[in-house]
Amino acid sequence: MRALCLIRTQPGMVDKVTETLFSKKYTIIKEVMPVTGRADVCVVLQSSIDKINSTIVGFKKIKNIVSTETLIELEVDMGW
Repeated sequence: MRALCLIRTQPGMVDKVTETLFSKKYTIIKEVMPVTGRADVCVVLQSSIDKINSTIVGFKKIKNIVSTETLIELEVDMGW
């Protein structure tokens, strides 16, 4: 299962949060990228729903993260 986590940071803290996410060595993080729009950082995760959930809960403990929004991939049979 894959998920995108949109992260809002304190002003001026995008680089610090991005470095923290890289340094934590989360094995389920596949990509971390600063973005424009309503979020400051987007994280691509791939694992079980339980591991994704616990990782995102851990994000809340990282200083300078204001909020997160997680988009979970749906597994849908389109019949193709």
